[in-house]
Amino acid sequence: MGGWTFQGQPDTLGESTTTLVEGGSFCVCEENGDILTGGAQGLYYADTRLMSRWELRVDDAPMEIMKILPGAPYHATFLGRTPPRPGRADSTMLVVRDRYVGGGLREDVTLRNLADEAAGCVLTLLVATDLADLFEVKAHRIQHAPDIETVLDRTGLRIYSASRSRGSRLIAEHGEATFTTMPGMLSFETVVDAHAEWRVTLQINPILDGQEGTAWFSTLHPPERAEPAMRLAEWMRASPGISTTDAALAQTLRRSRIDLGSLRLFDPDRPGELPSIAAGAPWFMTLFGRDSLLTSWMALPLDQTMALGTLRRLAGLQGTKVNLLTEEEPGKILHELRFGVHPASPLFPGGQPYYGSVDSTPLFVMLLGELRRWGLADEDVRRLLPHADAALEWMEDYGSRNDGFLSYRRKTDRGLINQGWKDSHDGVTYADGSLAKAPIALAEAQGYAYAAYIARAQLAHELGDTHTWRRCEKRAAVLREAFNERFWLPDRGYYALGLDGEGRCIDSLASNMGHCLWTGIVEEDRASRVAEHLLSPQMFSGYGVRTLATDMGAYNPMSYHNGSVWPHDNALVAAGLMRYGFVAEAQRVAEGLLEAAQASGGRLPELFCGFDRGEFPAPIPYPTSCSPQAWAAASPIQLVRSLLRFDPWVPYGKLWIAPALPRGMGLLQISNLAVGGARLVVKVRDGDATAVVHGLPPGLEVINEPRPPGDLTAPEPGR
Repeated sequence: MGGWTFQGQPDTLGESTTTLVEGGSFCVCEENGDILTGGAQGLYYADTRLMSRWELRVDDAPMEIMKILPGAPYHATFLGRTPPRPGRADSTMLVVRDRYVGGGLREDVTLRNLADEAAGCVLTLLVATDLADLFEVKAHRIQHAPDIETVLDRTGLRIYSASRSRGSRLIAEHGEATFTTMPGMLSFETVVDAHAEWRVTLQINPILDGQEGTAWFSTLHPPERAEPAMRLAEWMRASPGISTTDAALAQTLRRSRIDLGSLRLFDPDRPGELPSIAAGAPWFMTLFGRDSLLTSWMALPLDQTMALGTLRRLAGLQGTKVNLLTEEEPGKILHELRFGVHPASPLFPGGQPYYGSVDSTPLFVMLLGELRRWGLADEDVRRLLPHADAALEWMEDYGSRNDGFLSYRRKTDRGLINQGWKDSHDGVTYADGSLAKAPIALAEAQGYAYAAYIARAQLAHELGDTHTWRRCEKRAAVLREAFNERFWLPDRGYYALGLDGEGRCIDSLASNMGHCLWTGIVEEDRASRVAEHLLSPQMFSGYGVRTLATDMGAYNPMSYHNGSVWPHDNALVAAGLMRYGFVAEAQRVAEGLLEAAQASGGRLPELFCGFDRGEFPAPIPYPTSCSPQAWAAASPIQLVRSLLRFDPWVPYGKLWIAPALPRGMGLLQISNLAVGGARLVVKVRDGDATAVVHGLPPGLEVINEPRPPGDLTAPEPGR
């Protein structure tokens, strides 16, 4: 089956592994730094495993791990020791592996002799690569390239496959040592003087399309002067600073900021372009439609340039023709972009997008509208507006069924079966547990479509385009009315997960309707029933809202989409609850999720199991969860925004802010917050109904009230 359609479960990386990430590259290894063969470990770049084995031996023994010192997301120091030297009871040889990942790898290995006499050592590095495509690794179907050749020289070795036009070059800078190479091994014989140290620097350069690149942390400059290091340092300086008396919250927000900074994607062919954002490590270190758009939305208080960069990148890859194999259609926004060789599926050459997503396209329009509310410049709006209009045309011409609802059905057997955010093969089920049949109209997709029309109406109003304004308002109103009529289950008091191909309600009680609150498509008189179900024991685990209620036929707390808890899902649920005035319920979701983050050292994973908090004292990890993962990292930022009820509308001179911090959160201050070209300072304490705001630009009025849920359309002219 083609690379796009993997719908099984990837290898479990295990709790003992370490993941380092930077841009589109990552490394998964053992606690001592070794990369072992036979699983998913490796050094990856451009969706290719550059190294599948990387094992360090000193005198033919592996390093005994003592401590991992984490640095930036791309950097870690592995401290260990060798077995005791002859005649000694304890080890006297410290081993330091200082590793930097980015477009390849740099590793500085230091042997420090703590004894009072010189030590003769043999350091050996065992290496191998299968040059496997990421999807091959993920699906446990490695197809070894038959023509991998290793060429040895005085600096190291070059491994290359002509059939895949990919490989890597390993370079060693070793000072004074006897250096030998052979296929699969580098060896260094050296003498480390008493109380002295010896060092070797190893560098892996990627070879893509036959061209050798340079690892981003090369030996040409100190690691702190490498481009990723300087970019991350600038990101930390330029992004808002958050101080709080809640130490756990402070730790979580700092972790989110660092992780999002490391997951940004920079196009090497366009050095001046703004960054977009990858979905997450290890399996999704590339541009996604849905994931990148939602992450950018939730991270707006942190950085709006990332949202603009994501919109521009997606606009440049927007569909222009009909292609059944990639599911491209005019105006459609991609699902994901991959760069691997996909040897099992020549239909998907590297760098070609796959478009199998029902929700990326409306989310594109939504994000453009929201970014404008934060103060996006007129020039940027006009540049992206044709792409937004093309997206709406796709929704109407290709994406909607006869009943007018946005829906999906894969075009060939190579496509994803489910194309909403719950895109596993069993992610959409009826209450009895049976699988829903396409074409499927998901509840949250209708909410996104509704919000996309509202966003476009607001943009049209600003430009004086009355025809588009009225047209989009009307389409939004018609969709909202139809949604509330067809998706509402009056006997159960909640919205159906979706409609199947025959128009029947997919009657599962699921978290998707929380997204409908977020987008505003829910009628106000039904919102209380929705909130009640979302916080019911069947849905709320104590750490978050489950994807599926415990009394549904497909419920499994250890599943990917049928009972697990997803941080981004909960962040949007909390935003929806707050939008409709359910403050206590939103606070409960936020507190549960932030406590889950605290239990995992401040970093929220992609998802965790949906077991009840009363059963186990801590969230149970989902074994193959991505971490760091972009929309999970952005979720705490969105939660803080929701708790502040912070909603700018710069073009109309409004900033709603009505804090609702839970008791015990203490003092919260955000500085350097970009809104409408100004940099604000926002200060609030739990229990305060108003916030202190400094640095307001002229013409922006602070409204110490929550934005009304019905305040959805642009103001009337002159209002």
